[in-house]
Amino acid sequence: MQFRACLWSCGMLLALCLPTVFAGDGDADAASSRVRLVDAGLVVEVSPRLGGRMLHLSLPGAPNLLKVGDAVATQPDPQVDAEARDIGYLGHQVWLGPQSQWWMHQQSNPARREAQAPWPPDPWLSYAATEVVGQTAEHIALRGTPSPVSGVRMVYRYALPAGTSGTLQTSATMRNIRDTPVSWDIWFNSRAPADTRVYVPVANEADVRLRHDVDGGFDGLSGATAGGFFSLDLDAPAAGKQGRRGKVFIQPRAGWMAGFRAGQAFVIRFELQPRERIHPEHGQVELYLNWLPDDQAGSLLEMEVHGPYTTLAPEAEASAKETWIVRRYDGPDRREAQLAFLATMLAEAGIEP
Repeated sequence: MQFRACLWSCGMLLALCLPTVFAGDGDADAASSRVRLVDAGLVVEVSPRLGGRMLHLSLPGAPNLLKVGDAVATQPDPQVDAEARDIGYLGHQVWLGPQSQWWMHQQSNPARREAQAPWPPDPWLSYAATEVVGQTAEHIALRGTPSPVSGVRMVYRYALPAGTSGTLQTSATMRNIRDTPVSWDIWFNSRAPADTRVYVPVANEADVRLRHDVDGGFDGLSGATAGGFFSLDLDAPAAGKQGRRGKVFIQPRAGWMAGFRAGQAFVIRFELQPRERIHPEHGQVELYLNWLPDDQAGSLLEMEVHGPYTTLAPEAEASAKETWIVRRYDGPDRREAQLAFLATMLAEAGIEP
């Protein structure tokens, strides 16, 4: 991914931050809740204080495409230690995969290691304060805290490229801080409202695996592969069930997925990986849905992308990247209309459908 300078007016420079922070200002880094990047086609807000996660992404004046938790306001200063639990800040953040190994290679919490705990995520990666190590009007770079749980240190970058309105480029780099090898993949996890209509390009049904998290309150997922695309359907759950819940593991046929919501269409572009480079526990694309028709606040869709599973020697690094493209969509909430708009959007961006 190339980060290019963006043309800004003096007025746009004044609109950059909430509040403004600059590289080398360590006190401001820890205190700032959000940094804003804005151009004529996109509004982006990132939180250095909460693990470098992205909290807002939309066209100017449009609703947020990301789902953000109340904890952003109610728990702005989380305690970070080996006993910490997950805090529902949501937004877009980076995990490491595979999930089954999260607590298996650390000495900070032996109980979680012995239990082979798949939850919570590493608190140092999830919400430890990051340092702003580079910032201009059109990009920000953040360096995370070394994690004793995962054995890595992360660097995140967000940039609005010049000459490409409505586009965000983001990347994550992990560096092995141990004197022994570590093995992980970089896992982008973008939380969206559950009623976001998502399309993932697939070659056939064999490339899609559904896990139905059925219990007394939840029905399984409803989804279909048709015309070369997989999508989830928000069909009413079975009688006696409150909602639908489960996860989809996908080997995509192209390096992108798309979503429609709130008068906006967006494409998340990534580097397509062969199946053998993705850890067998995961798919390169994953969708997690927790949908309660009568509880929008309690509902959630996760749009996830895994990079290649990699073993890093001491001090070695690996990176993964995403490009988000957002456009206004005024058409109907129907599959055929959305796919037709998507075809035009992909062609304009030079992306293979």
